[in-house]
Amino acid sequence: MENSTGTNQAADLEQEFLTQITNYGFIIERTTKRIRQNLQRRFNAHHFGITVDQWVVLDCIRQNPSISQNEIADRTFKDAPTVTRIIDQLCKKGLTTRSVDENDRRRFIVELTAKGHKKVSQMLPVVIEMRKDGWKGLDVADYQKLMHIMSTIFNNLD
Repeated sequence: MENSTGTNQAADLEQEFLTQITNYGFIIERTTKRIRQNLQRRFNAHHFGITVDQWVVLDCIRQNPSISQNEIADRTFKDAPTVTRIIDQLCKKGLTTRSVDENDRRRFIVELTAKGHKKVSQMLPVVIEMRKDGWKGLDVADYQKLMHIMSTIFNNLD
């Protein structure tokens, strides 16, 4: 069916749809950057002395005690050299320890120190507060839909 300009209405709608779906990567990236910037501002305001990337690794270790460096890289979607650098920084700050795995000398096991556990417990409420602020005006159904969409995109691109 032609519209008032003489073009095919179905083709116009398809082109508009294609334009919209090609922007989802930009919207995801923009939102991710906003979240990271906001979280870093909060970390700075609390004088935590930790970057968002360091937090991601600390939280991964918190959730997975005695985890290997390679497993941290896999779970955080960071490359191995980046994880090594971050862990080096966290060890220097006294927040983590790194030791050779007794069962596989090629693996390094990373654990939180007492100081690391304390730092995580100080930071976690700030992270939760930021997440709640970001979720204002949305409900559980919105969250479930978002998780479904993001997981579908992730799996489609595997």
